Amino acid sequence: MRRWNGWGVDGSVAAVPAEALRLLEAEVGRAEPHPDAALADVVAAVADSRLPDQPLISLDPEDRVRHARGQSLPDWIALRSGRLDAVPDAVARPADTGEVRELLSFAAKAGASVVPYGGGTSVVGGITPAPGGPPTLTIALDRLVGLHELDERSGLATFGGGTVGPDLEAALAPHGLTLGHFPQSFERSTLGGWVAARSAGQQSLGFGRIEDLFAGGRIEAPAGSLVLPTHPASAAGPDLRQLVLGSEGRLGILTEATVRAVPRPAREAFPAWFLPDWPHAVEAARSIVRAGLPLSMVRASTPLETATLLSLAGESHSIGLLRRYLRLRRVGPEPSLLLVGASGSERVVESAVHEVAGLVRGHGGIAVGGSLGRRWIASRFGAPDLRDALWDAGYALDTLETAVDWTRLPELAAAVGRALRHGLDDIGERVHAFSHISHVYSSGSSLYATYVFRRVADPDENLARWHRLKDAASSAIVDHGGTISHQHGVGRDHATYLAAEKGELGMAVLADIARRFDPDGIMNPGVLLGDAR
Repeated sequence: MRRWNGWGVDGSVAAVPAEALRLLEAEVGRAEPHPDAALADVVAAVADSRLPDQPLISLDPEDRVRHARGQSLPDWIALRSGRLDAVPDAVARPADTGEVRELLSFAAKAGASVVPYGGGTSVVGGITPAPGGPPTLTIALDRLVGLHELDERSGLATFGGGTVGPDLEAALAPHGLTLGHFPQSFERSTLGGWVAARSAGQQSLGFGRIEDLFAGGRIEAPAGSLVLPTHPASAAGPDLRQLVLGSEGRLGILTEATVRAVPRPAREAFPAWFLPDWPHAVEAARSIVRAGLPLSMVRASTPLETATLLSLAGESHSIGLLRRYLRLRRVGPEPSLLLVGASGSERVVESAVHEVAGLVRGHGGIAVGGSLGRRWIASRFGAPDLRDALWDAGYALDTLETAVDWTRLPELAAAVGRALRHGLDDIGERVHAFSHISHVYSSGSSLYATYVFRRVADPDENLARWHRLKDAASSAIVDHGGTISHQHGVGRDHATYLAAEKGELGMAVLADIARRFDPDGIMNPGVLLGDAR
C-alpha cells in the first residue's frame, strides 16, 4: 500500500547516495530531520462527517485522511505535520456510471462539493478539499477501471477512467499495442487524470501528448451526460473534447476514455551526449526538433542538473570512468547532458540516431554511448521516491514547469533559476535549483525546474518558504511569457496566475462552461478557476 503521507510504498524508502547528500550539504547546508505526525494521531483528530449515511459512501476516518491530499509540497507539509485543515467528509468508489450519477445526485441534495480522485498524484493542489466550505464527497475511481473495448483495426481502446498506467499498458501489450504515454507519475496516475490535467508523457515527441491520444469518452456531470464520439477528424463545430482536456474535475467525472493506441515499437534507443554548456545544449535540442526527425524524446539538462544526476548515480566504476573521459575530451567545465529517444523499426531507429549524432557533433557534443540512457529508462519512474528519502534527511523538494518559445527560453530559464536560487537569501537560506527541457516542439520547449531547500521543525515556516519560492518562480514565468503549466495542470496552486494567460474574457468563458455543466458549482470548487464555495 502507498504510504499515506508521501509518494513511496509503506515501509520502503529509497536511499540517497552519499555523494548526492554531500552535494546538497555543499549547496544548501547540513539539514536536520524532524519527526512526522503519526497516522493514528491524525485519524483520531478527524472530525465527524457532516454527510448523512448512504450505501455507496465510506465515512471511515482513515479512508478520509488517505484521500485528503495529493502530492504537492503543501500537501506533504499538511500530511507530515498532521495539520489537515480539511478532509473529505466521505469517500465513494462507484462501480459504474449509474452509481456515479447516484452519487452526484446525493451530493447535490446534501449541499456537498465533489472532488474526483484518480491516482491521487496531483502536484498542484488539484484534489484538496476547500477548508471552511460545505461538506466534501471525494469520488475515487478505483473501480472504474480496465479495458472495456478494443478496436484493433482502428487502434481505439476504451478504458475506465480510473485505470492506472501500468494496467493500461498491460492490457494493450497482448495485442502488440501501446499508448506510449509515460508521465513520471505513470505507475500511479490514471487515464482520467491524464486527460483532466492535460498531461504530457516523457516520450510525447513521438507518441503525442494526451490531447493527441484522447479520442473520446464519457463525462458524467451534474447537468447530465456528455458522450464524445471518436471521429478521426471533424469540422462539425468546436471540438468538445478540448473542453474536457484540462478541465480538472470542474465539469464532471470522466468515467471512461477512448484512446488512440499504436503498434509497440520493435526497438527503442536512448543514446546520450554531453555538450560543452547549456547554450550549446539548447541549440542542439532546437536543431534536432526543427529537423523533423522520427524521435520520441529530446531531453537536455542544465550543468547543475547534470552534476546532480551524476551524483545521484553514485560513485560506481562506470561513472568514474565517464568523469575522466569528459575531462580527457575537455568537455566543460560545465557540461550539459543531452538524452534522445528513438522508437520504431530497427531501420528507423538506426537512421534517426545517426542523423542526431551528426547534428549534435555540430554543436560540440561528445557521444557517451547508451549506458546513461539505459540508467535513465530503468529509473525514470522512481525519481519521486527520492522525495521521501530527502524529506527524512531534512530537505524539502518540489518541482514546477512551464513552456515558452525558443527565442524567450534562455531568458526565462535564467529568470526562473535566479528566482529559486535567491528566493530565501534574506533569511540566510540557500536553495539548490536546476532544470531541464524534456518536451520540445518546433516553436519552443518546456522547462522543468526542481528545487531543494532545508526544512525546519515548524510546518508553517516550511509552507511560507515554499510560497515565497513558488510565487517568485511563477511571477518570473508570467513576466517572461511562459505558460503557468505545461503538464501538471492548474489545481489550486496555479489558479491565481491563470488569468494572466487566459485574459478576462477567457476566464469568463471558462466560468460560463463550468456553470453549464455544473449549475450549482459542486464540482471541485477552487480548482482551476480559484472560486471555492
